[in-house]
Amino acid sequence: MSSPSPLIFIFFSLSTFLHRTATAASCHVDDETALLSFKSGITADPSGMLSTWKTGSDCCTWSGITCLTSNRVTALSLSGQPNKPNSYLSGTISPSLSKLRYLDGIYFQNLVNLSGPFPNSLFLLPNLKYVYIENNILSGPFPATIGKLAGLNALSFAGNKFSGKIPSSISDLTQLTQLNLGRNLFSGPVPDGIRRLKNLTLLAFDHNQLSGNVPDFFDSFSNLRILRFSYNKFSGEIPASISNLATRLAYLEMGHNSLTGTIPDFLGKFHALDTLDLSWNKFSGVVPKSFVNLTKIFNLDLSHNILTDPFPDLKVKGIESLDLSYNRFHLGQIPKWVTSSPIIYSLKLAKCGIKIKLDDWKPTETYFYDYIDLSENEISGSPVVLMNRTEYLVGFWASGNLLKFDLVSMKFPKTLKNLDLSRNLVFGKVPKAISGLNTVNVSHNHLCGSLPATKFPASAFLGNDCLCGSPLSPCKV
Repeated sequence: MSSPSPLIFIFFSLSTFLHRTATAASCHVDDETALLSFKSGITADPSGMLSTWKTGSDCCTWSGITCLTSNRVTALSLSGQPNKPNSYLSGTISPSLSKLRYLDGIYFQNLVNLSGPFPNSLFLLPNLKYVYIENNILSGPFPATIGKLAGLNALSFAGNKFSGKIPSSISDLTQLTQLNLGRNLFSGPVPDGIRRLKNLTLLAFDHNQLSGNVPDFFDSFSNLRILRFSYNKFSGEIPASISNLATRLAYLEMGHNSLTGTIPDFLGKFHALDTLDLSWNKFSGVVPKSFVNLTKIFNLDLSHNILTDPFPDLKVKGIESLDLSYNRFHLGQIPKWVTSSPIIYSLKLAKCGIKIKLDDWKPTETYFYDYIDLSENEISGSPVVLMNRTEYLVGFWASGNLLKFDLVSMKFPKTLKNLDLSRNLVFGKVPKAISGLNTVNVSHNHLCGSLPATKFPASAFLGNDCLCGSPLSPCKV
């Protein structure tokens, strides 16, 4: 659930204009030399990202270069485009960047194949304020001297392969407003000294191998809006000091850990909360009644815990995504505050004790639905009316219910990629439309007839009344 940092967008929106309106003088020879040395360390540039970097031309006009101080390079911004496979750079980060003495920002994002260790050239850049070297394959340990970059306002090495412990000297970066080390291989505990970084608005350590208790140091962060600790090995309870973040925190993500205890009642005071993810932990007990105060929450994921009834009747005005699956709830009905949401796109209520006739469920809006998971309930009836009202549905999972309808009558939206109707009472033939999906399971129903040509294994169709044809047994002539 990782969002790009706000400072990046501000920078990108200005950079093109600013470098064109800088002084007409050619860039300094030291800067040109440094940049050409960097280019020489790049072994592959299939999209021509550095094609304008040519000897003898003004480097202030080169792609990705900004010059704001006389004729000196002040920012270096190179970004790949994830939807374009050839938009990447291979190679290493040349130490020659240390010659860019006026550089205050480095933005190497989604370049995919930039490799090598931590670029120690950063330590020789006295004006450096912003470092976003994200979604590459830099590796090895973080330097123990990272604290010497004391002038930094933002540091992000998210999406690399750094390993080892997070150095304790990182607590010397007291000017930071953003610290993002998510999606690496860091291990060990979170340094307690991070409590000194009192200006943080974003703190992200998600998708690592960090362990121990979640540190109890959140009374220091009066401006924190985004906290991401998901996908680690944290244990213990949610620390009490997190309650100090109630007024401003918008994103609290601690899913996929081994946290225990009950969900704290104080989370109901987080009135600015947009996203709460506590999924895939070991939380037990009831969801606090105070959650009725979370009127602005858009994304709530409490799935895969040991939570029990009753679930509070939320007063949220419009939920976007909800996942309560695989707890010990017995909801009976799909909550009214879900049914009435005009903006919901993801609803996952697998094994939530829902007992309804699906034809009778009439959500206010189905247009935005991307994902619906109602597996392992006691839902009867037909999804035909619901499916006919969706335009962008990507996944529909309803295995282990009592659905009874003719599969041929169901609409397959053009966007549908995943369908699981296994272990129901579905009858009729398997339509050709099923062939265009990515995953299918219609096993253990009452389907009959010849299968259309598909890429799916026999397990997707087993346990029906009289299906035949590849990958099952041949049909009798």
